[in-house]
Formats: sequence, C-alpha cells, structure tokens
Amino acid sequence: MRRRYITIKDIAKSLNISVATVSRALRDKYDVSIETRQKVLDMAVELNYKPNFNATGLVHRSTHNIGVIIPTITNYYFSTVITGIQEIAQSNGFNIILYLTNDSPEIELKIVKNLSESSLDGLLACVSSDASNYAHFQEMIDDGLPVVFFDRVASTIETSKVMQDDYNGAFAAVEHLVDCGYRKIAHITGPKELFFTENRLRGYRNALEKHNLPANQDLIIHSGFSQKDGEKDVTKLFEGKENTPDAIFAVNDRKGIGAIIALKKMHIQVGKEVGVIGFTNDPISEIIAPTLSTVAEPAYEIGKIACELLLKHIRKTNFPAEQITLSGELIIRESTSRL
Repeated sequence: MRRRYITIKDIAKSLNISVATVSRALRDKYDVSIETRQKVLDMAVELNYKPNFNATGLVHRSTHNIGVIIPTITNYYFSTVITGIQEIAQSNGFNIILYLTNDSPEIELKIVKNLSESSLDGLLACVSSDASNYAHFQEMIDDGLPVVFFDRVASTIETSKVMQDDYNGAFAAVEHLVDCGYRKIAHITGPKELFFTENRLRGYRNALEKHNLPANQDLIIHSGFSQKDGEKDVTKLFEGKENTPDAIFAVNDRKGIGAIIALKKMHIQVGKEVGVIGFTNDPISEIIAPTLSTVAEPAYEIGKIACELLLKHIRKTNFPAEQITLSGELIIRESTSRL
C-alpha cells in the first residue's frame, strides 16, 4: 500500500489559510509576513511535510528530470517538438520523462494528480484539446513545481507559454486562397474554445473581412484533429448542398490531407475546382497528390525555447513568466493552384 504524502493542502487546512499562502511562505515570498511564514514552516515540520519538488525554499535538490505532457507522439509536429526539448534538456544534464494523454482530459488529470508522487524538477505541458479546467496545473504550480505550457496552452494560468503565431499564420493562409481567386472559403477546425483553434478561426474571419468576403457559419466546422475528421468534415460540406465552398482552410495538415482524400473520392479536382491549405508542414504534405499548401510551424524551435524557459524557472524561483510567439511560414504547393 502506498504511503500517503503530506501536501501543502494539509498544511493550509491545519492553519486555516489558503494553499496559495502556504506556497508563497514556503518559497519565502515578500508578500507573506514573517509570522505567517514561521507558522507554515513549523507546521511543515510537525506534519513531516517533504516537498516533492525542488522549487520550494525548504529543499535545494535536483532530480534532473523534466516531465513532458503531450497528446500524442505519433505525428510529425509533436515528435519534432520533443526533439527540440531533448536537445536542450540533455545539453543541460536533464532527462525527460514523457506522459501521453491520448488527447483525453481525463487521462491528463490522472497523470497530473499522480505526478505529485513523482520526482521532477519541472513540467512542460501541451493541454488536451477538450480540456476546460486547468486547476490541476495550478495546484502543481502552487505546490512549487515550475510549469511551462507550449502549443496548446492554459490561457488562464499565469506561467510561461510558447506558441506559434496562429492568428497571422491563419490570416496568411486564407489571404493566399483569396489571392488565388477562391471566394467561398470553408474552415475545418478543431474543438471550440481551444486557445490556438480560436486564434486560427479569428485569423480566418479577419482575412475574409479584409477582402469583403462573407464568413458563412455553415462553412465553419468544428471537430477533431485527425485525417478522418478532415474527411468527414469535407463530406459534410459537400453532401446534398448547393452552397458548397471553392476552397478549404484546414486547422492542420492531417485535416487538410483528409480534405484532399474526400474531394478525390467525390471526383472534385483539388486546386482547379477546390483549393486546400493546411497548417503544420508535416512531411506527408509533400507526398500526398496533389501536394498540400500549408503554413509551416516552428515545432523544433518551440520545443527548444519551451525547455530553455523551464530551466530558467527551475533555477530561479521568482523568474517572471514570459509569453513567446513564433512566426510560421507560408508554403505554396499544388493544392492551391488553379492551373
């Protein structure tokens, strides 16, 4: 039977103060009185509290382990991010431990809860697409564990974040379609209210607005991120309808490839009749026929910078939170050629 670990929640409950106050006291923050801090330290000793993470002021140790939470490892984007993380971690004497959520908020929550009994110096996290509650991450931060988000971030939590420029990337993708002569542009996107999904949707809408084109709600479909989702979305856009699009902006390349497959099954010429553009620059976008126009994401750089930021938080408890946004690159291929 596993031993129950004393946490800062136990200290807070015993003293009838907030968890945040206990966390700040343990980290010797300036906004906690000397008296309160001493009470917290005394109670920590009385309860035999042993912090799991080296970020508090009580224990100065390092496991040299960094946790990385990602939805999947089987696609190009995340495997490239991991490569960037690994390079920085190893060059600084740290190991990385991967945790896969399968894009499930329930699995994500279970992983994070179990991490309280693990030995980590910090955590890099890409949240699940359907997650709406990030309290479990906030609890880890309050407990003294440095956390940095990348790609899909918890926008409500104040900590460092590293993202690609989703808004301007989407704007450039849609403007490219307009420049190619397409006028009825659909958007097959991800789940609603996900931070980067909303930014790409906003870029799509604003690009249409700039060129005085309507953003028809019937041409916007929210679903998952897979190739199958892309096929289903495009089939839905075309089946039994007269008001069909002449171009499709996909939230990622997997959905863009699904769009191409669906159009080919319906004997619609990709590019000439209906343009398709994605977002990622997955290597398969150069293999599919026709090749897929896309916006290249700086996945490797995102991994490197996220890990560098985390190491700064690990080494300096009061290191200020930073939000870094990296630009993408428009790559034009056959799927948006009308020739």
